[in-house]
Amino acid sequence: MTSVDDLFKKPSLPSGNLKRKLEVPDAEQAYKATKLSSSSTATGHANGASVDDVSEEDDNELEAGPELPPDDDDAEDGDRFFGGGVTKSSAQALDYLDQQDGEEYVEEKIDSSWLRRLAVSFEKKVTKNAEQRARYEAEPQKFMASEADLDAEIKSWSLLAEHPELYAEFAESESVGMLVGLLAHENTDIAIAAIEILSELLDEDVEAEAEQWDKLVAALLEADLLELLMSNLSGLDEGNESDRNGVYHSLAVMENLGGQQAVAEKIGQERVLTWLCKRLEKREKTTSQNKQYAAEVLQVLLQSSPLLRRRLAVDVDGVDLILQLLAAYRKRDPLKDSTEEEYAENLFDALTCVLDEADGKVKFTEAEGVELALIMLKEGSFSKLRALRLLDHACGGQTGQAVCEKLVDAAGLKIIFNLFAKKPDSTTTEHLLGIFASLLRLLPGESAARIRTLAKFTEKEYEKVKKLVGLREEYARRVGTVDEDIRNEQAVSSADEVEGRADEYLSRRLDAGLYVLQTVDVILAWLVAEDAEVKNLIVAERCLDAVRGSLQEQLKGLDLPDGEGDETKEMLSTLVEFLR
Repeated sequence: MTSVDDLFKKPSLPSGNLKRKLEVPDAEQAYKATKLSSSSTATGHANGASVDDVSEEDDNELEAGPELPPDDDDAEDGDRFFGGGVTKSSAQALDYLDQQDGEEYVEEKIDSSWLRRLAVSFEKKVTKNAEQRARYEAEPQKFMASEADLDAEIKSWSLLAEHPELYAEFAESESVGMLVGLLAHENTDIAIAAIEILSELLDEDVEAEAEQWDKLVAALLEADLLELLMSNLSGLDEGNESDRNGVYHSLAVMENLGGQQAVAEKIGQERVLTWLCKRLEKREKTTSQNKQYAAEVLQVLLQSSPLLRRRLAVDVDGVDLILQLLAAYRKRDPLKDSTEEEYAENLFDALTCVLDEADGKVKFTEAEGVELALIMLKEGSFSKLRALRLLDHACGGQTGQAVCEKLVDAAGLKIIFNLFAKKPDSTTTEHLLGIFASLLRLLPGESAARIRTLAKFTEKEYEKVKKLVGLREEYARRVGTVDEDIRNEQAVSSADEVEGRADEYLSRRLDAGLYVLQTVDVILAWLVAEDAEVKNLIVAERCLDAVRGSLQEQLKGLDLPDGEGDETKEMLSTLVEFLR
C-alpha cells in the first residue's frame, strides 16, 4: 500500500492517474536549517547581534526556533505539524482513496443480457409506481420514492441508443409498450423523460441499419405512439421550462419519424398538421426555438409526401396561413443567422413543397400568393430570391396555367423581365428561366397573356432573345468542358464502371449548368415556333442545330412511368420539328 509520505512526493515521471502531486519539504530538515552559523545572524542581516562572543560549548547548544517535539509516534499534534502534513485519520482516508484509485473500472457490457435485465427492472419499476399511485392516491409522499426510481430507470434506456444492434430485440419486448405508455403518466416529468428517451433512440445520429430502425418504428407506432404524443402535447404549457423541453423533444420525435414517406404519411394526420400550424400561428415577441422547430418539422413532413402536401392545402388550409406568416417579411428582414431567419426559411421551404401540387397552386392563387410574391420581388431583400422560387414552383408543372395567367394579370412580367435584364446570379437565372418556360408552355395560344409575354421577348430589337443566346453559349461551354472530362474518364474505364458511375456523371453535368442549358434551349425553341425573326437570329448565331440536338437529348432522357411524361414528349417532339 502506498504510504502517506509517498503520496506527497513529486514523481519523476507521470503517474498512472496523471494527478499532480504537491512536493512537501521534510519538516526536520527544515527545522535544522534554522540553526545559526558563525557567519550569519538570526535575522539574516550583517549588522545584527553576533554570536562570536559565545563560547564553543555554548555554540554547540545554541539553536534558533522552537524546541523539537518529543519523539512520540502517537502524538497527534506532532504528526500534524512535523510529520507528513496530515493526521493519522486523514492518512488512513488517503490510503483508502489511493487503494480505490488503483482498482480498475470494469465497464458494463451492453448486450442481450443487459437488455433483458433492464427490461425486467423497468417493468418492476413501472408496476410498483402504478400500484403505489393507485393505493396512495391522496398521499403523494408515499409514492414519490417509486416515482424517482422510475425516472432514473427511464434514463437508463439512453444507453440503448449507442447499441442499435439491440433495437430489434427491444422492439419485440414489452418494454416498448411500457415506455410509450408512460407518455400518459400523471406526472408530466415522467412523460417528458419518456419522450426524451424516444427522441434519443430515433435520432438521426444513431448508426442503425434500415432494418433495425424500421422494426423499432413499427413497434412504437403499434404501441400508439402518435396518439399519446399528441395527447401529451395538448397538455404541455410552454411557459414552464420543463414542458417547453417536452414540446421540443416531441417535435424531435416527429422530425425523425417524418424522414421516410411511408412513415411520414402515417404520422402526418390532419391532427398533427393542425397542431403544427397552430403552433406557428402563436404570437411571440421573439421567435422561440420551438416555433422554429415546428416550422422545420412541417417542412420535413411536406417534403416527404405529396399526400401530406395535398392534405395541408385542402384539409388544413395551411397555404393561406403560411402566406400570412410570410407577409411579415415582404419588406422586413429577419436578423441574420438568427432563429427567426431559420424559421422564415422553413416557412418558404414548406410552401414551396405545397406549390408542387395542383391543390397547392389553386390555394396559392386564391390567397393572393402571386401578388405577395411580386411585392417581395420589388421591395424585399431576404424574401426576394425565395419569392422568385415560389413563383417558379407555382407556375411549373402541367397544372400551373392559372398561376401563369395571374402572374401576367398582376403586372408581373415587367418585374421578372427587369430582373432578367440585370446581371442575376446563377440561382436567380435558373428560377427566371423556369418561369419563362412555364409561361410559353402553359399560356393559351392567341391569348392576351401569351401575346404580352412574347412581346416582352421581342421588344428593344430582340434584346432578351440575344441575352438568351449569350447564356446558351456560356452554359454550353461549361457543360462541354465537363462532358470532355467524362469522355476521357470513360475511355479508360470498363463498361461496368461507366454504368456504375452514370448517376455521378449526370450530377457533374447538372452542377455545370445542364438544367439551365436545356431550359434555355426549350425557351428558344418556343420563340422560334412563334416568331420567324427569332429563327433567323439563331441561325445567324449558328446554334440552331445545337438547340435541336439538346431537345432530342431531353426526349431520350425522359423515363417517367404511367404516361406522366407524354405531354412533355409531345411538346418536345413538336418543337424539334420547328427547328428543322
